[in-house]
Amino acid sequence: MRGRVAVALVAVAGLSITLVGQKKQHLNPVVDLLAAGKPVFGTTVPSAGGGGGGGGNRGGNRGGGVSTAFTPPVAGSGAAAATPAPAAPPAPPRTAADAAKDALAHPEIDYFFSGGMEGSVSTPGRNGGPPAIDAFTQIADAIVEAGGIAKSPFHYLRAPLSVKTPNISRPDLPADPAKYVDNISRQLNAGVSMISFVEVDTAEELRQGIAAMRFKAKGGTRPDEIGSAPKYWGLNEKDYRAKADVWPLNQDGNLLAWAIIESKEGVANIREIAKVKGVSAIIVGAGTMGRVYSTTNPDGSRGPRDDAAWEAANQTILAACKEAKVPCGYPAYETDIETRMKQGFSVFIIQAFNERGFKAVEIGRQVSGRDKEKK
Repeated sequence: MRGRVAVALVAVAGLSITLVGQKKQHLNPVVDLLAAGKPVFGTTVPSAGGGGGGGGNRGGNRGGGVSTAFTPPVAGSGAAAATPAPAAPPAPPRTAADAAKDALAHPEIDYFFSGGMEGSVSTPGRNGGPPAIDAFTQIADAIVEAGGIAKSPFHYLRAPLSVKTPNISRPDLPADPAKYVDNISRQLNAGVSMISFVEVDTAEELRQGIAAMRFKAKGGTRPDEIGSAPKYWGLNEKDYRAKADVWPLNQDGNLLAWAIIESKEGVANIREIAKVKGVSAIIVGAGTMGRVYSTTNPDGSRGPRDDAAWEAANQTILAACKEAKVPCGYPAYETDIETRMKQGFSVFIIQAFNERGFKAVEIGRQVSGRDKEKK
């Protein structure tokens, strides 16, 4: 009898440990990675529409096959005329379902991001095309339909989505609180888990952006209307409202606010920006910064990048992150991700969903030891 009781107690203890462990899990797994001090690796979201969308599943062959084009016989060779081989039908255009399938086939990627709404969220696209939010919503819908919400061993998002939101305080485009709050709420209602604020120049600008991610009931400026947001997280409305808050302001929150530094003003203010409550990562906008820190030709045109000044700015941002104990991010590739990790960068925006991007993730996971994690 005592043996049975002992076994039962062990089983209950094991169950308790499991439940406790699961209770700590966030719906957005990137939150748990950041909370544990682990590096995070994200790539662009696979695209739909024509073409290959910048890559697909590792090993997938979307081209390079043997040509079936007809080659006529060489004159005078005596070769009989051959019947031309039928032309191969064109590959069907990629769909949102294809993109979702590709994303879910790569569990080693922690999140997927889109920069398509950096310029605009809801205004018509080029040549009268649909707004960027519409194309993004199609991908989000497809990810849910493809099984993007896991229920076991706990409830979590298999492909958390991150987006850039339009600049909220450009000098040539005065801030319109009603507009940027509307932009951010539309993105969150489409299932977004992480928002990157571009061209952050001041701490106040970042505070305004983070407030727009939080419901008014929680001290923010986000409207109460949530559209289809609960569907994208596999929750009812009540539970969505409880979980859709900014971490680490709310330890149970699942939304992440990241600030991208892309200007000399942002670098000058980086220590104050990094201390804003609610920001969970500061990202070096290396591409834009390369243009900012460039030399000037005699005719006034922009010359080559000033590598020393550019790298000094990168390191200034990293130092401020370390001082504030906030993760620092970088848009690395397979050629520099190991170097940047050794410097202290830990959040990576890998701007390629293809073999190059997959290789960068692979290297990053190996260097950090995350390649040994069980999936």
